[in-house]
Formats: sequence, C-alpha cells, structure tokens
Amino acid sequence: MLDCLTFFFLTLFGISTIIWVFQAVNFLDIMIEDGRNYNVYFNYTLLNFPKIISRILPFALFFSFSYTFIKYEVNNELIIFWNHGVSKLSLVNFFFWISILIMLIQILIMSIIVPKSQELAKSKLKTSDIDYFESLIKPKKFNDTIKGLTIFAEDKNDNEEFKNIYIKKNNKKKGFQITFAKKGVFELKGNIRVLVLYDGQTLTQNGENITNFNFSKSDFGLAEMDSHLVTHQKTQEQSTESLIKCIQSIFGNNKYNIINCNKNNPKNIYKELFKRLISPFYLPVLILISLLLILTSKESLKYNKKKFLIFFLGFGAIILAESSIGYISKNFMRNLLISILPLVLTMIIYLFFIYKLKYLYRRF
Repeated sequence: MLDCLTFFFLTLFGISTIIWVFQAVNFLDIMIEDGRNYNVYFNYTLLNFPKIISRILPFALFFSFSYTFIKYEVNNELIIFWNHGVSKLSLVNFFFWISILIMLIQILIMSIIVPKSQELAKSKLKTSDIDYFESLIKPKKFNDTIKGLTIFAEDKNDNEEFKNIYIKKNNKKKGFQITFAKKGVFELKGNIRVLVLYDGQTLTQNGENITNFNFSKSDFGLAEMDSHLVTHQKTQEQSTESLIKCIQSIFGNNKYNIINCNKNNPKNIYKELFKRLISPFYLPVLILISLLLILTSKESLKYNKKKFLIFFLGFGAIILAESSIGYISKNFMRNLLISILPLVLTMIIYLFFIYKLKYLYRRF
C-alpha cells in the first residue's frame, strides 16, 4: 500500500516542479525588467514553491490514489489482500487515517509555511537593490516599471550611450520632476550603478512653485524608488495568527492592534482563513471517493461507467472545495454551513462504505 503514497509524492513534486519552472521563466522576464539580480530572482521563485505545492496537492492526491487502486484491480493485486484476510472496511479505515495525516500536513503548509514564504519573498524584493538599472531603459520605449518613474531614451549607440533621455519622477506630496538630457551613460559609483546625465535641464514642481535649472552633468539613481513588484502586504501574505486576531478585533476585542486589518471589509479575511483551515478537510473526501473503486470489480459490465463516475465525483469535489470559497460572506450561518460541508460529505461517504460492506458481508 506504500505504492499509493510513493506515487502521490512523485506526482505532487513532479507536477509542482513543472509548474514552478514555467512560473520561474515568467518571473525571469519580470525580474529583468524590474532591475533585480539573479540571486533575488532565484530566492523569490523558490519561496513560491510551497504555494504551488499547496495548490496541486488535492489534485495529485486524488489522481495518484485512484490510479493506484485501478492498477491494483487490473493486476489482481486486491484479490491477494482479500485472500489474506484483509477486509475492505479495514482498508478503508487505514487510508482514511492516512488522509487525516495528509490533511494535517496541508493545514500546516497553508496556514504557516505558505504565508511565511510569501512574506519572505516580499521582503527579498523590498531589501534588494535595483541593480539592473540599464535594463529599464530601452530605446524608443517608455518604461514605467519603477513606481512613480517614467524613463525614455530616443536611441543607444555602440558605446552604450543613451541619446535624448526623458525622465519623469512623480511625488504625490511634492509634485513632480522632469529631466531632459542630451546624453546619459551608466557608471559604477561605489556599489551602485547610477545614470550620469550630460547637458540637460530639470523642471521641478513643488506645490504651486516651479523651478528650472540647467546642468552640464548630473547623477540619477534609484536608491529611493520602489518597483511594481513591491506592494503593500496582502491578506495571503499575513500570518494566520494575525488574521485570527484581526477577526477578534472586528468583534470588539480591542486588545490587538493589527496592521493591514481591514475592519470595514472582513470578507477577504474570512475567505483566506477558510482556504487555509477548512478547505484541507476536503482531502479525506477525495481519498474516500477514490476508495469507491474497491467496491467494484473489473469483471463487472459497469466497471468503466463506475470508474468514470468516481472520477467525476472526485474532480467535482475539488471544484466544490475551490468554488465554495467564493460564497464566504459576512453571514455567520452561511459561513458555518460552508465550513461543515466537507465534514458532512466525509460522514456520508464513510457511512455508505459501512452500509455497503456490511450488506455485502451479510449477503455473502
């Protein structure tokens, strides 16, 4: 029976790695445009791997267990279990407890590991330097990758010199600053790459005042700028403890002062907590559905139809687990019903096994 778990982990990490590679390639373009180095890129993509694992796990679990049970039936391996005194109900109980263990691991991943890895990924971006400044300037193309900054260059010659540069720097409190320069060259000053501008003019608007000065040489850097990848902390990146304390503060417990706690719209917090703490309860449902395959034999005329029905029920349960999150609201009773739904489904399927197997034992 270890074949089920072996194939499950191979499927889980295999599919997750493939998706991670595709996602990493997509992030590579973003990182280069955003001016990040490859060390930041690697750490950022690697820290997104736990999130991919948590998303793929339900599908990998159902697919691997269903495939293994079908293989056992086709190779007549289940008959060996029955002939050695292993009852179908004991097999169901064994895998049911396995599903509980996997469910607890999924809760651990989604409630602790994923939020922490997302927080670390965001901190990697916030604390890293934008040291690929050159990649932000592309001839004849406006680039606004950096927040509050627009850069344009008309041309670039073989000496890596930019011609006719336009730079607009916005500041919500102080206004804006526009710089024109005939030429720009990147130079290393200390450990920072800066754009040295030649023969230019700068217009600065501060409130109602506008100043204008000409320069023959001026340095421009990105030390105080943020990229579009650096944003405010999202609900998905907050710890489960913070989200629970936020809910407590919404219901009148002023003991906690949580940053980024949107008390006016707690719906997103409810959804995130449901996804982390309740949706893993669908995993036992998926394993019990796959175990329905042991109730039928390949010799049965309806074996293929039953097999198709079981796959339909399994993928339906996966879709139900994902779509039910969208129905979470401020209504307590609705949230309660949605939360106990996986427990009710687990109980119904398990009672069906007991009824079906007890009935078969009495009959045969």
